[in-house]
Amino acid sequence: VQLQASGGGLVQPGGSLRLSCAVPISFYSINVMAWQRQAPGKQRETVPSLSGLTLQATSYLDSLQGRFTISKNDAKQTVDLQMNSLKPEDTAVYYCYVQTAGPSSVSYWGQGTLVTVSS
Repeated sequence: VQLQASGGGLVQPGGSLRLSCAVPISFYSINVMAWQRQAPGKQRETVPSLSGLTLQATSYLDSLQGRFTISKNDAKQTVDLQMNSLKPEDTAVYYCYVQTAGPSSVSYWGQGTLVTVSS
């Protein structure tokens, strides 16, 4: 299973980007969807996530609340990340992540897409 992330690029501070991740497995089998990021020299961190039976519960890093929004599109089978008011410290490689439910839970990651916030 390969998740396919897209939408990264170069943006000026204060700008916006929308990332999208194609998820080729049924949403009914998933209990966590998330975006993670890893900046150079730093540990990977979970940005926002959706969880629960219906993937409605959300969780965000405090520093991102109000700027980033995670959502899912059931028809397109994507999980998206809208990023507004971007700051240089948001520069990182962003990975989409899903985890299947049940006792045989499996985790999948996308290949990563680079977001660079710079003037």
